[in-house]
Amino acid sequence: MRRHTCDCQPVVYELCVSGGLVFIRRTVRKPTGLSVRETEWFLTARAMELWQRLLTGQAR
Repeated sequence: MRRHTCDCQPVVYELCVSGGLVFIRRTVRKPTGLSVRETEWFLTARAMELWQRLLTGQAR
């Protein structure tokens, strides 16, 4: 499973899942290029909580 926020925005979040573990990738488009950061690998339940917080503006 992989989900992502709208690719039309300058900041895009991706929910990446593999083998029961999940991480979130944040990509920022800058004039100088892309800046990509990733969280640590989480168990699914914890990652889904963070994903929901990102989508609702309660986390950065």
